[in-house]
Amino acid sequence: MIEKYYIFYILAFFAEILGTISGFGSSLLFVPIASLFFDFHIILGITAVFHVFSNLSKIMMFRDGIDKKIVLKLGIPAVIFVILGAWMNRFFPQVQMELLLSIVLIGLSVYLLIYSTKKLDQNNRNLIAGGAASGFVAGFVGTGGAIRGIVLAAFNLEKDVFISTSAFIDMGVDSSRAVVYYLNGYIGNDVLLLLPALIIISLVGTWIGKKLLKFIPQKQFIWLVIGVVFTTSLVQLVKYLVIWS
Repeated sequence: MIEKYYIFYILAFFAEILGTISGFGSSLLFVPIASLFFDFHIILGITAVFHVFSNLSKIMMFRDGIDKKIVLKLGIPAVIFVILGAWMNRFFPQVQMELLLSIVLIGLSVYLLIYSTKKLDQNNRNLIAGGAASGFVAGFVGTGGAIRGIVLAAFNLEKDVFISTSAFIDMGVDSSRAVVYYLNGYIGNDVLLLLPALIIISLVGTWIGKKLLKFIPQKQFIWLVIGVVFTTSLVQLVKYLVIWS
């Protein structure tokens, strides 16, 4: 399994590093990368299980910076709505869901590129709405970290606080959807066989990301992540359109 997917593991490793540095979490980059190797439902299972350990790594390494008030106000609606999104996912055809994922990621990328300096108002309404939206999108198409990142950016958090708070919320989100995905049949032996290598990737990638965070301008890496996500998703979208034509 390791030999068969060594390119996937290498790309996942860089996704974890860049996800830590950008603060969006690695799912924004990991999901389109995984889509090059696996079917959509398997991607959901892999992403959820992988990010449980990815978030644990970030919580351990950035544990002093968690903002408990934001965790509660953004995290609770995120967990509720990720369960709803993960449950609804099973009722939609896989090919259409893969196409929707590409469109959602392209849309998020364009939004972040255009409005990268625009911030939301610092209020409870945006925290609750942002939590609900990020949770539902994460459960439905596999990644909601960019939406959560947009909301957290409004609160001018220090890098360590931003990453640890986001990871703590994401821990609840990924744990919840992993249970639903398991019940949906998305987490089988093929996903579990990938897990040992992905656990190592999550630990080492987070550690390297933390070290690089001190020296590399965060904004440049956010643009890099967004650019890669946009390009990868666009390739996937074109592939589906060619197949359908």
